Amino acid sequence: MRALSKILHVDDNPDILTISKLALERVGGYEVRVASSGKEAVAVAAQFMPDLILLDVLMPEMDGCATLVALRAAAETARIPVIFLSASVMPEKITEYKRLGALDVIAKPFDPLRLPEQVSLLWNANADELA
Repeated sequence: MRALSKILHVDDNPDILTISKLALERVGGYEVRVASSGKEAVAVAAQFMPDLILLDVLMPEMDGCATLVALRAAAETARIPVIFLSASVMPEKITEYKRLGALDVIAKPFDPLRLPEQVSLLWNANADELA
């Protein structure tokens, strides 16, 4: 299994990005980049080549689902695993997100101090798919 070290977090809320980046770097020890829109995420992902993308669902202009579709359409980002961050965690929504290709969903609001552990657990739980 490959190690998780680089994460791209995409969210249109700058406060969430600041808090999650701090937690993922200081508590989780990850290298983190952030993007504030789907369009920016596609560009940053191709340049940064993260091991994992944390992706907000509800964003203006290009939502998380459209962003995931765009990431999958580009050869260089097509295989980067994505975990959605969403307040919409009803079973049918989670099924839809997974159908689009997401590994899983972390519910918002999330506990910043638990976020690195949640990410690690989902990464490890999907190790066979990520090999």
